[in-house]
Amino acid sequence: MTRENAAANAAAGVAAILFGASVVAVRIAVRDVPPFTLALLRFGQGSLVLLVALIAFRRDLLRVDRRDLPYLALLGLIFFALFPVTFNVGMRYVDASHGALLLATMPLWTLIISRFVARESLSGRQFVGVLTSMAGVAIVMADRSAAAAGSSNSAFGNALLVGTAICGATYNVLAKRMLGRYAGLTVTFYAMLIGTLFLAPAPIIEGVAFRNALMGETLAMVVFLGVFGGAISFSLWTSALRRLSPTEVAVYINLNPISATVLAAALLHEHLSSAFFLGFVAVASGVMIVNWTRAQ
Repeated sequence: MTRENAAANAAAGVAAILFGASVVAVRIAVRDVPPFTLALLRFGQGSLVLLVALIAFRRDLLRVDRRDLPYLALLGLIFFALFPVTFNVGMRYVDASHGALLLATMPLWTLIISRFVARESLSGRQFVGVLTSMAGVAIVMADRSAAAAGSSNSAFGNALLVGTAICGATYNVLAKRMLGRYAGLTVTFYAMLIGTLFLAPAPIIEGVAFRNALMGETLAMVVFLGVFGGAISFSLWTSALRRLSPTEVAVYINLNPISATVLAAALLHEHLSSAFFLGFVAVASGVMIVNWTRAQ
C-alpha cells in the first residue's frame, strides 16, 4: 500500500468514526434543540468553516459554472436538508446505537439505487449481502427495546432513520455527475451551503430560544456537530474518495455503528439487547459481503 493510499484509508476511517460520534452528539443535542434548527446550526457552521478554509488555502476550488448550481442545489436539498432533518427527528425516537446501525445500510441502498439508475448488475454474492443486511434491519426495527429511548413510537423513528440512509444513498449516486467536473470539497461546500439555505426558516418555524437552549452540554454538542461532525468529517470523506474507489471508502461506514455504540454505552448508558447485537452482525456482514465483492 502506498503512502497516499494509507492516508486515504486513514481519512475514511477517521471520518466514519466522527460520523458515529455525531450520532451520539445529535442524540444529546436534539433533547434541547428542535431537529430543523439543529440541522441548520450543524451545516451552517460546517459550510462557514469550509468557506474560510477554501478562501485561505484553495480559492480556485470555489469556482463553479452557474449552469451547475441547480444540480448542486438538488444535492444540497437531498443530503444537507432532508438527510439531517429525518436523522434529527428520528433520533428523538431511536437510541444512538440503533440509529447508527440503520445508517450503516447506506452502502446497500446505494447499490440498489445504482442498479436502477446506472444499470449496474448485482452478482450472486452481492444479492446475498443485500438480503443479509436487510434481515438485520428487520431485526432492529422489530426490536421494541428502542422504546427505552423515551417514546413508545420507536417504529416511526426507525422508519425515519431508514429514510435518512436512502437520502444518503441517493446523494451518493447523483453526486457522481458533479464529482466528474469538480473537486470533492467544491461539491461538498456548495451542496452544504445550499442545503443550509433551505433550512434557514427553521428557527422561525420552530420558535427556538437560542439563549435558553444553547448552553453547557448542548452548546458543546452543537459545536462538535458543526466542526467535527460537519466540516472535518465530510472533508476527510471526500479526500478519501479522491484516492480510493467509492466502494473502498464505503466499507468504512461499518465503523459508524461501532463508534456510536461504544460512545452511547459510555455516555448515555444505553442498554443493548441481544436482538440489537444479532441485527448488528447481520447488517455488518451484509455490507462487508457487498463491498468486498465490488472491490474485487
